[in-house]
Amino acid sequence: MGETIQIGTTRTQCISAYVAKPEGAPKGGLVVVQEIFGVNAHMRSVADRFAERGYVAIAPAFFEHIEHRVELEYDQASWTRARELVAQTPFERAIEDVASAAASIASAGRIGVVGYCWGGTVAMLSAMRLGLPAVSYYGARNVNFLHEPLRAPAIFHFGERDHSIPPEAIVRHRAELHFAPDVPPAQRELEIYTYPADHAFNRDATASSYDAASATLALERTLAFFARHLGGA
Repeated sequence: MGETIQIGTTRTQCISAYVAKPEGAPKGGLVVVQEIFGVNAHMRSVADRFAERGYVAIAPAFFEHIEHRVELEYDQASWTRARELVAQTPFERAIEDVASAAASIASAGRIGVVGYCWGGTVAMLSAMRLGLPAVSYYGARNVNFLHEPLRAPAIFHFGERDHSIPPEAIVRHRAELHFAPDVPPAQRELEIYTYPADHAFNRDATASSYDAASATLALERTLAFFARHLGGA
């Protein structure tokens, strides 16, 4: 369904991005933000599934500022390399790339962002800094930015068994997240959902973390959210 393209960035370097398009007129566009393992087969399948539901989905390869064609697995060596790449990829650069990816699919209509793990925090920051409706899945780094105001609607998905995001972190989301004063009432949707699942419960590429019931419910809520805020229900 998809293809790999090159998109410009605010720097001198282009990066690749996987783009999947729906049949017929799109409902809108989604920037799909990877986990720490790059735009691998699983993340491409996530983009494909959003395209099947009517959205132009683009997954930019953020790590290409450092290394080309990063497609990591889920073994220990990959975890080690993934952490090294994340440490070299500041959120400020990631947000610039989200903006570039969103601009590249602007013809699809309104644009939203959905991200997972490291990408969950990038998604939240996209709502805060770019004003794009966002869905954040289990962003363990979110707590570092809860002081920043949201400038677009956002929803959050967390696993109740996720040791990287303890219950007090979810409490902080509910207590500290807030909207900028100039955000209109219709754009002030903020929901925080929890599921009886572990971290990465949406990742069906790893049986140890995947929870089908939680993933299905979270996707239903995600699609309903984007239908409300991007149109094309």
